[in-house]
Amino acid sequence: MSHCLHYGICGGCATDSLAAPQKSLALSQALARAGFVDAPMSPQVETPLRSRRRADLGATRKAGDISLGLHRTASPAVVDMRECVLLLPEIVALLPDLRILLRSLQAFRSSGSVVINWLDNGPDILLRMDAAFTGPDRTKIIAFARAHNAPRISIATGAELPEPAIILQTPAISFSGIPVDPPPGGFLQASRAGEAAIIAAVLAGLPKLSLKARIVELYAGAGTLSFALVQHARVEAYEGDASATQSQDKAIRLNNLAGRMRVTQRDLHRRPLQAADMTGAKAVVLDPPYAGATTQMRFLAASGAARIIYVSCNPAALAIDAAVLHRAGYTLRAATPIDQFPYSENVESVVVFEKLK
Repeated sequence: MSHCLHYGICGGCATDSLAAPQKSLALSQALARAGFVDAPMSPQVETPLRSRRRADLGATRKAGDISLGLHRTASPAVVDMRECVLLLPEIVALLPDLRILLRSLQAFRSSGSVVINWLDNGPDILLRMDAAFTGPDRTKIIAFARAHNAPRISIATGAELPEPAIILQTPAISFSGIPVDPPPGGFLQASRAGEAAIIAAVLAGLPKLSLKARIVELYAGAGTLSFALVQHARVEAYEGDASATQSQDKAIRLNNLAGRMRVTQRDLHRRPLQAADMTGAKAVVLDPPYAGATTQMRFLAASGAARIIYVSCNPAALAIDAAVLHRAGYTLRAATPIDQFPYSENVESVVVFEKLK
């Protein structure tokens, strides 16, 4: 990857090859460890370079020098990003002026972070700094938002909850045609192409449904999958993050979907959904965090749900969770590798499990 001046230093890329066969192999090996040998694998779905719409960047100030970018490999040090073959060019173009803004902020003493989500109407930015924001800081942030047509810039000090410094227009992103006002710094699938591939594989894995059928969705976020699923059946969604739950609930109400879907805030690690809560569901769909759904899996396996569709971004966690389903008598119907993370060892996947009655 000699075409990137940061390669070998920046932790964003771990390999100089897209390595598609190896990524498919990583998924098949994970499933084999779970007991699903010779799993039926769909062709790997590729996503284009320069399409990543979410950037979670570190920022440091040392003797007046500002660094803004990803961390070095296995290090807290920040690589000052000047280019990137993964991010949307619009995000990379923001970085020089963001450095100028950061240099001027009294709230930025030595370390912070900048999260940029590129939404349908522009960059939604979260600045998390290590000191309190002052009045002059807020004035500069407002001017930056206006200069760059940022619909919202939010601020937070330390671990505090974010608050908007300015909202020029309601930040919006569309999930399957439904506009959602996402939380500041909220999770998005890495790219539009990756999100579309995940949704397509999830929908292809659904059983035959009537509109009155019931789907249980776990780790639903702000509705990335929920609003696609509700076009095929009633959706009962659960999500642990309060702000994501609120965003999805607001979109449900504004789009008159309350009769067909609902979202409930619930920490599925501390309070996993019980097997009885999933009784009668035609399918259970889950998209857990990187660490997987270890606490929830025992109850999911015990539910006897005929179809379980698992979206994973971590083959190692998937192997552990899928083993629970294997021991419970599930078979593997389909597995789709999706490369949302070019030049890395990470691979997204959608795996469909089935339990015949």
